[in-house]
Amino acid sequence: MIRRFLRARDLNVEKASALFLKYLKWRQTFVPNGSISASELPHEIAQNKMFIQGFDKTGKPIAVVLSGRHFQTKGGIEEFKRFVVYGLDKLCSWMPPGQEKFVFIADLEGWGYSNSDIHAYLGALSILQDFYPERLGKVFIIHAPYIFMTVWKIVYPFIDKNTKKKVRF
Repeated sequence: MIRRFLRARDLNVEKASALFLKYLKWRQTFVPNGSISASELPHEIAQNKMFIQGFDKTGKPIAVVLSGRHFQTKGGIEEFKRFVVYGLDKLCSWMPPGQEKFVFIADLEGWGYSNSDIHAYLGALSILQDFYPERLGKVFIIHAPYIFMTVWKIVYPFIDKNTKKKVRF
């Protein structure tokens, strides 16, 4: 785990230590019981938008995210962030020994204005980059509609340089 934090900060011990301490503090407050239950996320789970679909050729678990099914819910941004942690923890639990990374396939078919939730996207991005460093193997974005590129231009500057290299359209 510490090796992943070091790689995420280009082997800078001070930056990696600060990120690791931030992670420990966040994990203690955001996930005090050690895990998040599906029963805590009724609105997000009901949207049926994320699935774990086996492994790639190198043994990385694959998550398929159907972005056209994402809508802002009564649970708000906090429930969405908890859903992201729930999903990432599930994905990490599928990793075989020796594997540290996973793959996302983001299917944007049916995605439109009603699905564009920039606060949620930035929240998920922050969680992924700050609290699950060096876990992302690749992200494949498929069926991206033209309107998505406007949102992408807003979100892109907030993406870490290492993460940007892992995104494929």
